[in-house]
Amino acid sequence: MKKQLLVLILCICSIQMFYSQENDGVVALNLPIRNSITFNRFNINPTFSFVREQNKYISISNKREWVQFDDAPTTYLASYSGRFGENIGAGVGVFQQNYGVLTTFGGILNFAYNVRLARDSNLTFGLNIGAYKSGLNTGSVITNFDDLSIENVPENFLAMVNPGINYGTGFFDFGISLKNIVAYNFQSSTVIEDNPEQGLQGHIMYTGYLTSRGFFDESKFTTLVKSEFKKEETIISAIVMITIPKGIWAQAGYNSIYGASAGLGLNISPQIAIEYNFEKAIGDLSIFETSHEISLAYRFKNTENYRYSSGDEVSSLISGNNRKRKKKKITRIQNDKKVVNKQKAKEEADAQAALLAEQKAKEDADAQAALLAEQKAKEDADAQATLLAKQKAKEEADAQATLLAEQKAKEEADAQAALLAEQKAKEEADAQAALLAKQKAKEEADAQAALLAEQKAKEDAAAQAALLAKQKAKEEANAQAALLAEQKAKEDADAQAALLAEQKAKEEADVQAALLAEQKAKEDADAQASLLAEQKAKEDADAQASLLAEQKAKEEADALAALLAKQKAKEDADAQAALLAEQKAKEEADAQAALLAEQKAKEDADAQAALLAEQKAKEEQEFTPTDKLGEAILNITKQAEKSKTTQSDLLQRFDDIVEIKNKDLQDLKEENDLSEQGIAVKPKPFKSISEENNTLNAIKSDLEKVITARNEEIKALKKLKDDSSEDGVIMLDNVELHYKKTIKRLESEQKEAIKAKNKLDKRLKDINVSTEFERRRRIKRAAFDNEDERYTQDRDALKRIKENTVTTTDTLTVNDFDFGEKQSDNIQILENVKNVESGYYLVLAIHSDVNKRDAFLTKVVQSGFAGIDFFYDINSSKYYIYYAKFDNIQDANNALNAKGNNIYNANMSIVKIEN
Repeated sequence: MKKQLLVLILCICSIQMFYSQENDGVVALNLPIRNSITFNRFNINPTFSFVREQNKYISISNKREWVQFDDAPTTYLASYSGRFGENIGAGVGVFQQNYGVLTTFGGILNFAYNVRLARDSNLTFGLNIGAYKSGLNTGSVITNFDDLSIENVPENFLAMVNPGINYGTGFFDFGISLKNIVAYNFQSSTVIEDNPEQGLQGHIMYTGYLTSRGFFDESKFTTLVKSEFKKEETIISAIVMITIPKGIWAQAGYNSIYGASAGLGLNISPQIAIEYNFEKAIGDLSIFETSHEISLAYRFKNTENYRYSSGDEVSSLISGNNRKRKKKKITRIQNDKKVVNKQKAKEEADAQAALLAEQKAKEDADAQAALLAEQKAKEDADAQATLLAKQKAKEEADAQATLLAEQKAKEEADAQAALLAEQKAKEEADAQAALLAKQKAKEEADAQAALLAEQKAKEDAAAQAALLAKQKAKEEANAQAALLAEQKAKEDADAQAALLAEQKAKEEADVQAALLAEQKAKEDADAQASLLAEQKAKEDADAQASLLAEQKAKEEADALAALLAKQKAKEDADAQAALLAEQKAKEEADAQAALLAEQKAKEDADAQAALLAEQKAKEEQEFTPTDKLGEAILNITKQAEKSKTTQSDLLQRFDDIVEIKNKDLQDLKEENDLSEQGIAVKPKPFKSISEENNTLNAIKSDLEKVITARNEEIKALKKLKDDSSEDGVIMLDNVELHYKKTIKRLESEQKEAIKAKNKLDKRLKDINVSTEFERRRRIKRAAFDNEDERYTQDRDALKRIKENTVTTTDTLTVNDFDFGEKQSDNIQILENVKNVESGYYLVLAIHSDVNKRDAFLTKVVQSGFAGIDFFYDINSSKYYIYYAKFDNIQDANNALNAKGNNIYNANMSIVKIEN
């Protein structure tokens, strides 16, 4: 009994020293829920509420540590966490921990956000914020007397922050988190500095699937390796878990502080799961023996299929679907499938039934379309008949109205016969004059309009000129017509007034004469009516002729405008060509000027070299050594001069090749610029770039050797003087003077040569970079121009294969099919794919080679499936051969699972196109 009591006291003391700060009751936060990677994952790293998660959970966990001791550490945790969106994970938890006489109670708020960098690349940021109260659990303190040290232990309210980050690929996840990076005590308004649980945590996690036969087929395999670096210790841990499709998972782990662990989980139903973990302390803590952790969870049914998640279908004991294959991650496709003859026969029968149904539906649709077309034709015929009847009725009504109008006009003409008799001559003259005036005005207006239109067309742009001329001519014609109408109305009014006065006087003078005149007027009225009808017909003919003339004038004006527009376009093109020619001439002039300047510089350099050579010869002539030292100096100087000639020649050849490459760059740039403007350029003569580069490399190599040799010669010359000085040999005055001049000149020449070489190297590098840019520019444009042609050729090839390939009776195997590039386990997303609609495609194979593409298509058609198709992605230069296209991920996923055992479906995957 005494021994057990001593162990308990040591346990409680060690706990209090590990978790509390001195005697102020402050407990550092460290939830011991560490042995499960199924539930409460955000406690491992804040990003794990999102990383490879598909569902949301409510879980309740209880962990009892070192159960053989009374008042041992106990932890209760209830949480709600998981995936809440395509890019969001979150969680909230409430916990209580009892450490002997110390206790904590609080909550944790978690949030994670994901940034999708590429198709199989995700960067997730997470944050845990916790708030809890720590202090003394007075209910656990049993004393026989008052202890002031216990009564003075205060309660504290603290907050902590744990940020984290995770980078995920197709199978791996790498991440770090800062545990308790900030812990703030609201009771004392201070930041806790000596926090034993503060540290850096890093992890590596692998998630994959097993491909085997039997019980473990399609099982998910997860490994998590984690390191925690605290101020006073480093903890290494690892967990391995395997999840079997039948709804069972098992895991085992090791922690360098807390020992070994093992666990088992089970899906009781698709929503309810239970997990148990066992932990055994080893090493220095083996005295604490075992700990037990149990979790009960409720899994919410998910209707979404997120990226970057397991996407596994949940199997369980109660649901009775243990025989059902576990749904793979929507982005993961198994490479090998069993081929079952019965299933294949059933699938072929289903496909045949579907084909017959499709044909029946097509025939029904054609019949329905024919019926609709017949009905529409009948309706159109009825409508046409109704329209004709209406038109005929309208024509008859118009004819009747015309007849009534003519009768009424005849009656009115008879009533006015007397009046018209006297005015006949005057009216005929007036009508003739008005007709002539109108014709003359119209001719003048037409001439004026044509003149104005012609002048305007010459001054302004063609279309605007024709429009303004027409408007102005119309306004003047309208004004002229209005003026003539006004004059005619005035003349008619004057004539009418005079006629009435004369008629009144005549009626008063002789009623009998009026009667005779009336009879005569009636006869004349009939003749007049005939004359009026004839005149009206003539006026209608004149009006028609006028309209035709106006239309002809408009057509001529339009033709003139088009001609002017064409001339202007030609002038613009000529001006553009002249501008390009001027620019080219300027460039050639600049190049000529540069060439002349270079030639002048070269002549100046040659003259300078000749002068230096003359001076050198003069110096050599003046310098005649009389001792061995002078002769040695002279020999080395001559050798250096000889190598200088070789060096100068190589530099000149280097410069010539650089100029050639610069000229090629300018020609390529000019060709690209003109090609973008739609101007064709005569291709340049072919030349071998490889041969040119080999020559350049040889020159550069020889130049390096010569520069190195000259440096060695200069060193040898310096060493010769130094050795003579050490040997006590006195250099003659003329020898020393020659030596100093020679050393100074050689060093100066060598600096200039190295400077010139470096300058040429830099210029060559810049030219190569610019040339590569222009080449890519030309290649990109050529690819753009040929894309439509490629699409036409691809469609023709597919049509040809389908029409000329027959179904084979031979049994084909998977080895007969070349599936091309290995497809990803995740959903591949392609953007801006031309000639293809957005959606989800079940892809069978991926090829970059056209011949391999056609071979695969032929094999599929031979196998009996003629609905095969493909599209080309210009961004990756690959052909994607697909089985079918769907508008949503659910339909695509269902079709993927029901793909059957057709051998050409062995590597089927989902590719999403976003245009």
